Amino acid sequence: MSDSVDDLVGVDPADLSDEDLLREMGSLHRTRLDTLRHGPDAALATHLRRTAELETEYLARHPGREVDPHRLTQAF
Repeated sequence: MSDSVDDLVGVDPADLSDEDLLREMGSLHRTRLDTLRHGPDAALATHLRRTAELETEYLARHPGREVDPHRLTQAF
């Protein structure tokens, strides 16, 4: 039985604990620039998809997350 590419990109984000979700997001963010600059197109596509999956799950779990007012930009 052969694994598909989708089976190899990680656990469903909904099945991760908060700690594991944050760890997975941190790992992806640490490897982002290297993947963007040097990864083949398939690796970049997988990276983008996985980042979106994890961040979407994080936002679903924390819709009222604390926003640092110093990070806000002023509207012109």
